[in-house]
Amino acid sequence: MKKIIIDTDPGHDDAMAIMLAVLSNKFDILAITTVMGNSSIENTTRNARYILKLLNQENIPIYSGADKPLVREHVKAIVHGTSGLEGIDPQNESKLTGNAVDKIIELIAAAEDGTITLVTLGPLTNIAKAIQKDPKVMSSVKEIVMMGGAISVPGNQNRVAEFNLYVDPEAADIVFHFPVAKVLVPLDACNNVRLNLKNFQTITGSLRDPLLKMAKPYMKNLAKEEGEEVALMYDPLTIFYLIKPESCKTREYNLQVETKGELTRGMTVADFKFKEKENIEVVVSIDSHNFKKLFFGTLNKLT
Repeated sequence: MKKIIIDTDPGHDDAMAIMLAVLSNKFDILAITTVMGNSSIENTTRNARYILKLLNQENIPIYSGADKPLVREHVKAIVHGTSGLEGIDPQNESKLTGNAVDKIIELIAAAEDGTITLVTLGPLTNIAKAIQKDPKVMSSVKEIVMMGGAISVPGNQNRVAEFNLYVDPEAADIVFHFPVAKVLVPLDACNNVRLNLKNFQTITGSLRDPLLKMAKPYMKNLAKEEGEEVALMYDPLTIFYLIKPESCKTREYNLQVETKGELTRGMTVADFKFKEKENIEVVVSIDSHNFKKLFFGTLNKLT
């Protein structure tokens, strides 16, 4: 069973990704670490705790982390509403611990080399801080699988940048340059997998009500950008890649993150001439049919 640490900023799609990861029974989830991103660290941590309670999995430890990017002001997402989980708006306590970076290092140090996969669904601030604090320990991870970036499609935060990399491009730059195996699941692959309300109405288990409450405002808010009420499944697709990599096509690129441009902040810059050594494996396409089948089949397990 693959040992993973999920670093996340829930977020509607993050919440669904956690559901998929837990209910798939494919992972030994050592911890969930939270980071500011879609909302404040208080909200993202509260939301993570709410989801684990919903899944009856409060035994999975949650450690809160960075409340701001490395050097910039925090820019929050709009599509997830003020709470980060509009439609649900959890009222449970956040119970901030503030020790996500130390716990990431501790868990990796305690494990056998090459056995832990870091799965990042939000800005890369916690991971960059861990690399800065203990690069030797962090170099022993099996891989870092990241949701983020836009290679050859428009961004969803500015013209060229995906939200996670836009929020903290300096952190992304550190992670991208760190010499371990890395996989990126960018907008290029995610944009083609779109769910609608009818898809969510096929859920029959106990998650039906909370998922419909999440999906409706998420799709409504995304419609302002996408022109139609659909749910883009960025983070669940990252978990799907880990479960069924054979349903995904990948290609290796040399990628850099723009940290200085005014118009291009957070842009994922690929070397399309292939003159620089590849540093990241990029998921370029995902089988939409297989994802939907696995996603809804898995979420219906909770009766």
